[in-house]
Amino acid sequence: MDELLITISGPAGSGKSHCASKLAELYGIPCHSVGSIFRRMASERGLSVEEFSKVVEKDPTIDRELDRRTAELASKGGQIIEGRLVSFFSQSFPNTLSFYLTAPFEERVKRIALREGISIDAAEVRTKMREESEKQRYKSLYNIDIDDLSVYDFVINTSKWDKESVVLLLKEIIDLYLKTSSKE
Repeated sequence: MDELLITISGPAGSGKSHCASKLAELYGIPCHSVGSIFRRMASERGLSVEEFSKVVEKDPTIDRELDRRTAELASKGGQIIEGRLVSFFSQSFPNTLSFYLTAPFEERVKRIALREGISIDAAEVRTKMREESEKQRYKSLYNIDIDDLSVYDFVINTSKWDKESVVLLLKEIIDLYLKTSSKE
């Protein structure tokens, strides 16, 4: 585990943060969330994530700084990093296992509404705005199509299981990877 980098990506409401933090606990390794850093930066400016996303659309230096920090963290290994682009930036690092978690839009919206204590309608509007903003920014900044899932080792629909079962599934995959990669 000391050298393995685990990346977890996916859209809002897919279960990235929960799975990353639980896996970090299980393996006793650090966990970093790019989304948490982004939310903290928005809060420091007194803005919602959606409002901050609009600021970031006009100031690409914020995304570039976030992504630079993410790549720097990823280069060290022995940790879990959860974020939208982390798997794109860590493709060249050895000993990386990358996951893309997803769920149908309606399911993700319900999860976001519950998590944030807002209505389904508000969560739907926010999520659509945020996803469109991110899609445009990442294409413009890096020519990354976030709908291209070919960079991921595993793509998992988290609506198929409860949260803890998804964590167990990921753990089984990681354990199998560790077991088989140590024999090579």
